[in-house]
Amino acid sequence: MRFNRILLSTTLVVVALVVQVCVLARLQLPGAVPDLLLLTVLGLALVYGHVGGAFIGFGAGLLADLAPPADHAAGRYALVLCVIGYLAGLAKPETGQLRSAAGPMVVVVGAAVGTTLLYAGVGALVGDTAARHVGLGSLLFTAALYDLLLAPFVVPGVMALARRAENDPLGDSGGSGKVSDVSSGWLSAGTGLRIGNQRGGLRMKSVKARAARAGRIKGVKRL
Repeated sequence: MRFNRILLSTTLVVVALVVQVCVLARLQLPGAVPDLLLLTVLGLALVYGHVGGAFIGFGAGLLADLAPPADHAAGRYALVLCVIGYLAGLAKPETGQLRSAAGPMVVVVGAAVGTTLLYAGVGALVGDTAARHVGLGSLLFTAALYDLLLAPFVVPGVMALARRAENDPLGDSGGSGKVSDVSSGWLSAGTGLRIGNQRGGLRMKSVKARAARAGRIKGVKRL
């Protein structure tokens, strides 16, 4: 991943985690908590693809595992978001532009349900039965509802920022291409030099000079 991707992803993930822990988690909503961190990972994965989505999901989940007041085993949410980020990245449009909002909304609902199921499944493997006491059905419904309501305000903005970072002229691919274009254009247009035809032009001038000199010598001999 390029430096601008890493910087943008880290900034968005940290901001989303702080808002989720300090604001959304304290709203005391029934059922699940709106997962702003998940929506941020989805928006980045839809632009960067499955590999970038997996890396970003793992990093975001690991931060959530270590951030207070986390009360579960470290690495649990990192595994879940890594899988979800990879799967969401597979839905990245080939052209990079979304034709409608239906696709991302389906991805959001699927990710909300999948995240809840994976989190509860991994918890069951390590002996965490909290999902049974709360009610898995209630968690699935509220998680999908909250994330679907929050998605139009988060996912498009994250995707726009990610696309803007991708089009940064200081990026790796764009910068080198522009430097070569500028240099070739400067050599061909700005100075008037034609490197490919320079040697041919010099040869033609020398041949004409020799022919003119030979003609002058023949004219002297005839006189």
